This record gives sequence, structure tokens and C-alpha cells, in this order.
Amino acid sequence: MRKPELAAAIADATDMPKDKANDVLTAILDEITNALSRNETVSMVGFGTFSQRHRAARAGKNPQTGEKIDIPASNTVGFKVGKALKDAVS
Repeated sequence: MRKPELAAAIADATDMPKDKANDVLTAILDEITNALSRNETVSMVGFGTFSQRHRAARAGKNPQTGEKIDIPASNTVGFKVGKALKDAVS
């Protein structure tokens, strides 16, 4: 499912116009992004928790040439699934 399909499903479930549902979905995603950029955790009970995670610098290799490369430290986003979502999927 892509973002337009998700917005359409929200619109159908809430009797909201599709463009308004898209605006709401965009606002939610923007706020999650902003919170993570401030190194805050975003928890949605039953769904899951988004958090910023740090990856340490490490050595790697170029898969095409086998040449060793240094991979710099970086931040990434982690997601821990909530119980309700986990139960729904399994």
C-alpha cells in the first residue's frame, strides 16, 4: 500500500474528503519525522515505537571489487513493533 492508497482508506473510514485525509496523513508523517530529528521517541500504543538509533563506524567491503572501505558513523530510524500489530500479523 502506498501513501495515496492509505490516504484514500483513511478518507473512506472517516467520511473525510480524500485531499483532507492526505493533508492529515502528511501532517502525521511530518510530525513523526520532526520528532525523530529532535531525537525523540514516537510511541503509538499497540502499533509500535519509532526511535533514532546510532550506527557506529565500521569496516566494510565493496561487493563488486572486494576492496575494503570505511563506513562512517550515522543515525538511522528503528521501529519496534507493538503487541497488537504483532498479533494481527501472525
